[in-house]
Amino acid sequence: MLLHHYRYAPDESLFDAEAFRSELTGNRSPIAPFKAALGDIQARLDKRFHAGADIRDLVHGRAWCLDRLLAIAWSLQPWLDDGVALLAVGGYGRGELHPHSDVDLMLLLEHDDDLPYREPLTAFITFLWDIGLEIGHSVRSLSDCEREAAGDITVITNLLESRTLAGPERLRDAMKARISADRMWPADQFFEAKWQEQITRHHRFNNSEYHLEPNIKSSPGGLRDIQMIGWVAKRHFGSQRYEDLVANGFMNDAELRILSQGQAFLWQVRYALHMLTDRAEDRLQFDHQRTIAELFGFRDTPERLAVEQFMKRYYRHVTALAGLNDMLLQHFDEAILRSGERLEPVPLNERFEIAGGYIQARSRAVFREHPSALLELFLLMAEHPEIEGVRADTIRLIRDHRHQIDDLYRDDPHHQHLFMSLLGSGGNVARQLRRMNRYGVLGKYLPEFGQAVGLMQHDLFHIYTVDAHTLRLLKFIQRFREPDAHDEFPVAAALVHQLPKLELLWIAGLYHDIGKGRGGDHSILGARDVERFAERHGLSSRDTRLVSWLVENHLVMSMVAQKRDITDPDVIREFASRVGDEIRLDYLYVLTVADINATNPTLWNGWRASLLRQLHAETKRALRRGLDNPLDREDWVSETRGEARSLLATVGAELPRVDRLWESLGEDYFLQYAPSEIAWQTMGILAHGDSQLPLILISAPTDDMSDGGTKVFIHTRSVDDLFAATAAAMEQLGLSIHDARIATSSNDWTLNTFIVLDSRGESIRDAERIEAIRRHLVEELDDPEDYPQIVTRHTPRQLRHFHVATKVRIEQDPANDRTLLELTAPDRPGLLARVGRIFMEQDIALSAAKIATLGERVEDVFFITDKGGMPLTDPERQQRLRERLIEVLDVSG
Repeated sequence: MLLHHYRYAPDESLFDAEAFRSELTGNRSPIAPFKAALGDIQARLDKRFHAGADIRDLVHGRAWCLDRLLAIAWSLQPWLDDGVALLAVGGYGRGELHPHSDVDLMLLLEHDDDLPYREPLTAFITFLWDIGLEIGHSVRSLSDCEREAAGDITVITNLLESRTLAGPERLRDAMKARISADRMWPADQFFEAKWQEQITRHHRFNNSEYHLEPNIKSSPGGLRDIQMIGWVAKRHFGSQRYEDLVANGFMNDAELRILSQGQAFLWQVRYALHMLTDRAEDRLQFDHQRTIAELFGFRDTPERLAVEQFMKRYYRHVTALAGLNDMLLQHFDEAILRSGERLEPVPLNERFEIAGGYIQARSRAVFREHPSALLELFLLMAEHPEIEGVRADTIRLIRDHRHQIDDLYRDDPHHQHLFMSLLGSGGNVARQLRRMNRYGVLGKYLPEFGQAVGLMQHDLFHIYTVDAHTLRLLKFIQRFREPDAHDEFPVAAALVHQLPKLELLWIAGLYHDIGKGRGGDHSILGARDVERFAERHGLSSRDTRLVSWLVENHLVMSMVAQKRDITDPDVIREFASRVGDEIRLDYLYVLTVADINATNPTLWNGWRASLLRQLHAETKRALRRGLDNPLDREDWVSETRGEARSLLATVGAELPRVDRLWESLGEDYFLQYAPSEIAWQTMGILAHGDSQLPLILISAPTDDMSDGGTKVFIHTRSVDDLFAATAAAMEQLGLSIHDARIATSSNDWTLNTFIVLDSRGESIRDAERIEAIRRHLVEELDDPEDYPQIVTRHTPRQLRHFHVATKVRIEQDPANDRTLLELTAPDRPGLLARVGRIFMEQDIALSAAKIATLGERVEDVFFITDKGGMPLTDPERQQRLRERLIEVLDVSG
């Protein structure tokens, strides 16, 4: 289907049919000339593509050339009579062919008896395969078409887009009469079936146009959404062109331009994909995004990579198409499915009313005469949760009048009051902000947000564009407010109802990532932006300081929880000092949990939940004690020992034996573990006695615990490569290490605890699997020197397309008399085992580790000393360690 006043003009320079017929007469076999012609046609098209030709001329030009080639091929079958016709159907029926699109054909028979045609039709199809055409074909009689179309929405959709290539046109006319809307699939049934088909298709892509590797054909906002509009228009209006929708009042010229420009861009991308991959490829994979960005003329800048600029354009097009698709299908719904409904409007005020559960403007002039209504509409929906959505005519009015939102509009106190009233309405604010974004209002009212629309980061960690991620974050904040959120997010669900002003959290959420893509620290840029917002919207100086602090520090809590030793009282004291008070802590906790969940669905797991919960609880405890009255290390150790001893006494432990065991442990041990863990480990060690086998204790979270990982405690003789062997053994078991605490007693025994999750990011609770893990670790760690070399698994395809330079940062941790090593490296199987072996080579002792996998990279923190327990202060030794890590880890997949 052609868009926006376009007519394809046949171009004989692409393919000269008469010259080709003459060439055939001089060849014994027609296969070679046909193959050569197909190759020449594609070469000419590709050359024109590189030269910047109109993509519509290329896509329709290939179909035009194929029409003529197929007609000539058909004419070579002299035994075919006028009882059979060759039809183009599907995409080819629309006259659209990309380099490797299927050439969809139907051989239409007048009568059911196909016996006279079997041999010649088989020969014809075989010939098409022999010359290298990628065809999809069917053989149907007129009766077959009628029967199959009546029972299958896909069949009738294909037949609606048919064209006769050879043979009598009367057969297609007869077929069209048999499948007409007055005989089957009337417009309402056809529309409902196609709409359900689209809903199912969108669901496969999580109803989001924002994917790292989108399918340009089937993802929301893709080519199928454009075709969907065309199919419904054909069935309802009998239209062959989108301009007919404009003539019938279902679309305006501006919307037709959005469709036309969106299709042209997606066609360019699809053509490039087919050309680059030499196959029918519709997935815009990482390995093609960079190449196509360069092909389209994008170049890296200091702020953005070329591929990120290209993908921003892609996301902006598909977002516009998805929004237009939603609006037009709702328009069709009202005109086709609900055309007979008599709706009694219920007035909301002078400007808006509800009809059939949808809000609508009471006058077409409402936004022109009352520009404030562009914000008022969303406030009304927040205040009236019974409203299901916006009627299509009103959506169009919003789109047509949103240009009125300019600097004068934003500076109007009444408009500012409306926006703040929306944020403070108590309704589903996140839903209304998503609607504002979909209809293009949010980016107009907050231009800084508009700059972030379609902005992506080319990695596996941030799997959504900045605007999509931000709106997902707000959706999670709303999720915390719902009654059933307590099971999954117990702390956030409790805190969100205790925050003094929820609107401040909405503001911080809107602005937390808004500074991305502009160069510099996005947290600082966002903090400046939100200060200007707060000043413009009349927030108090106290509230302004709070939202600015939240935006500037929105990453801090996550970083401390995942990269610092939060069992260290100095770390807690430092973080508490940065937070300052409990109100800020609670706001920051809720924002952090929402941010992690909205960044990547794989990031949130029980272990991260337990880290944040522990950091929140310990910080709140420190704040309540007072920053001027901190709990020092000696007090912390004394309290922990006392509580652990009491627990052991209640279960009848022999306290003298406990005291003798504890004498060999330093105070760091009692800083690293909670009293309950110390009691559990102590009982296990005492019960193990003098056995020379490693003691392996495994503890899973109880069934009533929603978070936390599975703890694996290992007590054995200290061996240089124990950490490397343990990491390798756990990888063999399909376990990922997220935390490691390494302690060594004065008599050279290790007390190592690992927090592990399975491949799905969940704790292991099954008793049989826990026992299998325990047995495997005992067998492997009995003699680590016999442990086989790590067998590196195949690196996942996505990881191969991201080169993450290995970075090593080394600094001192004077409070704990040790060195902190932060490692950023490409994720790969066996990484921890490699790191452990490097530590062994360099005579380095590991005391603790914090492991974080973020998409294609890891960001791990190791707390290390030399073999004598002293920090690594020698610059030359630090440099040797740094160089060795980079040498081993900084390699491509």
